[in-house]
Amino acid sequence: MSRVYPFDDGATARAVIGADGTLTEWNEGARRLLGHPAEVVLGRPAAGLLAGAGIPAAPTGSRWEGTVGLRHRDGRTLSVWLLAHRRPPRDGQPGDWLVVTPLDGAEPSAARDPLAEAGLVQSPCAIAVYDDRLRLRRMNEAMAAVVGLPEERLRGLRLAEIGGRTQSEELEQGLLRVLTSGRPLDVQTHLRACEEGRAHAWLARMAPVRDATGRVRGVCMAAHDVTDGQRARQRLQLVNEASVRIGSTLDVTRTAQELADVCVPALADFVTIDLFDPQEFGGEPPSRVIAPVRLRRAAHRSVLDGAPEAVIGPGQTEEYPEFSPQADSVTAGRTIATSLATGDMDQWLTWHGRRGEQVRDFGVHSAMSVPIQARGLTLGVAVLTRHRRPDAFTADDVLLAEEITARAAVCIDNARRYSRERETALALQRSLLPRSLPRTAALEASSRYLPAARAGVGGDWFDVIPLSGMRVAMVVGDVVGHGIQASATMGRLRTAVRTLADIDLAPDELLTHLDDLVLRLSDESGGEGSPGEVGATCLYAVYDPVSRRCTMARAGHPAPVLVRPGGRPRLLDLPAGPPLGLGGLPFESAEVELPEGTILALYTDGLVLSRERDGDASRELLYRALAQHTDSLDTTCDRVLRALLPSGGAADDVALLIARTQGLPASQVATWEVPADPALVAPIRKQVVEQLDTWSLSEASFTTELVVSELVTNAIRYGSHPIRLRLIHDAATLICEVSDTSHTAPHLRRAKIFDEGGRGLLLVAQLTQRWGSRHTPEGKTIWAELPVYEEDAPGG
Repeated sequence: MSRVYPFDDGATARAVIGADGTLTEWNEGARRLLGHPAEVVLGRPAAGLLAGAGIPAAPTGSRWEGTVGLRHRDGRTLSVWLLAHRRPPRDGQPGDWLVVTPLDGAEPSAARDPLAEAGLVQSPCAIAVYDDRLRLRRMNEAMAAVVGLPEERLRGLRLAEIGGRTQSEELEQGLLRVLTSGRPLDVQTHLRACEEGRAHAWLARMAPVRDATGRVRGVCMAAHDVTDGQRARQRLQLVNEASVRIGSTLDVTRTAQELADVCVPALADFVTIDLFDPQEFGGEPPSRVIAPVRLRRAAHRSVLDGAPEAVIGPGQTEEYPEFSPQADSVTAGRTIATSLATGDMDQWLTWHGRRGEQVRDFGVHSAMSVPIQARGLTLGVAVLTRHRRPDAFTADDVLLAEEITARAAVCIDNARRYSRERETALALQRSLLPRSLPRTAALEASSRYLPAARAGVGGDWFDVIPLSGMRVAMVVGDVVGHGIQASATMGRLRTAVRTLADIDLAPDELLTHLDDLVLRLSDESGGEGSPGEVGATCLYAVYDPVSRRCTMARAGHPAPVLVRPGGRPRLLDLPAGPPLGLGGLPFESAEVELPEGTILALYTDGLVLSRERDGDASRELLYRALAQHTDSLDTTCDRVLRALLPSGGAADDVALLIARTQGLPASQVATWEVPADPALVAPIRKQVVEQLDTWSLSEASFTTELVVSELVTNAIRYGSHPIRLRLIHDAATLICEVSDTSHTAPHLRRAKIFDEGGRGLLLVAQLTQRWGSRHTPEGKTIWAELPVYEEDAPGG
């Protein structure tokens, strides 16, 4: 597409020769030079205008210049200097040659000409001055060096004719704007100076040239090569981009992939990231690297779809011999740059035939291996190669690759150390949590534990603890923080809860003792003279299947959700209590009746806390999931987690315990009020034997009689009235309980030979599976558990 200028275009003789050698354009300047009108020469071979020696048959390169003999219309031969530019195909048209020569530029500028005065011939900056027709009037030696032609040859040509490229036309448009507006203009472009193989970045600063009256007489253009500055900015931008993009997660593979992504295509055409497998060296990268080295492909990236240059895929390992660039780099601890042209890769590519084929097929010509190092350890190697970009790696490229790799190495090492600590903490956490929940007559339970997706393993825990009298304790807790320390603290608190539960403390009293323990742990974890910061929350509940009542207390923990048979899920109204570790504040218990088949959901706050929604919305999702509960509590647990947790994992640890209560039928419980007279114990024993017969437990009668006799006798002798005897029976256990109003606990001791007493509880301990005592609001209860086996029914 020709451009229209508001001035005469005939000051240049210009013609265009098509790919077939015929003339396709012929301007008025060409007619003035040779006298041939356009209608005579267009469509005819350009060679017909030559007289004697002329343009070579097949000019090479993108530009040609020289003096040739041309035939004038009147028969004369003119010796004319021509400048020819090879123009690439564009707008669907084939390539051609643009041929120009100036007509009005032979004479130098007159003295006192403002255009001549603006020349600044001796300036080191490339400067050219154009007149009001945008024809070259002057240019200094620096500009002549850029163009590759002297001023006397180009004087009188337009910039588009001198350059012959699209960028030249864009610069000429800038000159026109300055000429018409009278305002300076800066234009940035990329051009190859003379016949250079690589384009440079140029800043063309254009300013109007005025005469003494202020009239614009032309335009002065100063060209500055800003390639180095632009490259420096690009490198700085790449380093900044690397610091932002690399290390977005604490995942080693993801971080390695981010390093490869940053380097392609800005620095290389194909990048591979190979890392040592820490498991081969005891969990840490090797302290000393010796060839051959075995590395695992962590990531790679290519400018080509699917990375066809790769010989191995992510996750696969390869052994690199000592003469390979990878082994050479990690053993020397420095960057190794290699080139196919210098033969640096010959031995390596000959030894690895398939890799050699890939290098030849894709035209890989340069590579550099950069060791990935952090904290004095070598983690692996990054290999950058070029096959699409023709230029080899420079010293600046090496420095840039080392800078980016060093930043990535810190992120990879952090991710590696985090992964190792996370795996250790997770293993510790799992070893401290119950592997399976006990089967009890009081309830059926199912649980889930999920570590945080990013923050790491924390201190969430749950437990189900069988207690005396068929009762069962449920506990869910959450230690503040993450990592091994939080998991270890969780283990200590879980052990403490089990110990305190074993002595049958009431929920509020148990939390008080646990609060004291957390305070001591805080003191122990602090430095010199400064206490640490150990905190936790906890919910402790005790369910009795005989009374079907549940007593609960919580220490800053989320309240449980209750679903009675046929009812809607609701949050249980339970006193909140202070978190553990504050000290000195009371805890309060609450008792609630739970009909058989009641669903009770205990959980940590990681289940309901979310950045995407508030707590009320999360609890509504929890209610909805629990309302769809089925006979399978495992299915209910999975439904709750799917409803509340994102697919990428929870932001915090999650512990979930769902229980379904079971009641003990009244037919499996027998109670007697015990008179104060020891002589009346015999009738009680008889009633016990009769009850055992009713339960088909006659085989346990003898042992049960002895245990009942000892416990009742001790209560009459040392306890306070009223005294009550209770037998509780399920499929495998018979429990004897004797309660009185005395708060004095019994002690097991060994009687001496001539002692008349002291053998009762020792006998009980030997005859039963386990025994103990628990405090009650009215006094105490002594209990003992005996194994039983129901007799076969007649004829069975």
